[in-house]
Amino acid sequence: MGNRSEGKLIDIEMQLFNKYDIEKRTMFYWSKRYASQLSQGDKYPELRKCVTINILNYTFLKNEQYHNVFHLREDRTGISLIDDIEVHFLELPKLDEHSVPSEGGVINWLLFLKGADTSQWEVLKINEPGLEKAMDTLQYLSQDSEARRLYEARQKYLHDEASMLGSAEMAGVKKVAKNMLDLNLDIPIIVKATGLTEQGINALRK
Repeated sequence: MGNRSEGKLIDIEMQLFNKYDIEKRTMFYWSKRYASQLSQGDKYPELRKCVTINILNYTFLKNEQYHNVFHLREDRTGISLIDDIEVHFLELPKLDEHSVPSEGGVINWLLFLKGADTSQWEVLKINEPGLEKAMDTLQYLSQDSEARRLYEARQKYLHDEASMLGSAEMAGVKKVAKNMLDLNLDIPIIVKATGLTEQGINALRK
């Protein structure tokens, strides 16, 4: 989902289960979005800041912060090279859904997305008035039996998808590796392309 704000390009992504290479995927799509701003003959100063916001339904970074922000800075002095890159990771599992914040802001929306106890919605609405419409819509849907059936079917699908994802991903990777073997590509190339070990690739020959 893309958006433009104050001369910035903002891309917001919700990631439910796909944990694989999130950092590389983030940089890949950030770079494509950044580069796509220039047409032939355009000048570099016309490039605008690109902000990527990843909302994750799983823990990714090894700290306790639910909101982490990355920029491009020099290692020792912290001097910024350029402000055009900004990457946010918002990790829902790091939020304590039982502790409602006393102020407005993004945490209220994250608690709502995570599915915080509905008894706390009134407090969330006071802290973040913009949430009221989203909550009213969700409550309306929950009172409709057909909408609820579709919602429950969707939730079951997501749980099933999460369960099957690991084995399906690995099966897909092995199939790619087998195809590369059939093309007589060198083992080191297949290792680099698939992330499998040399032993695992050799086992596919059988």
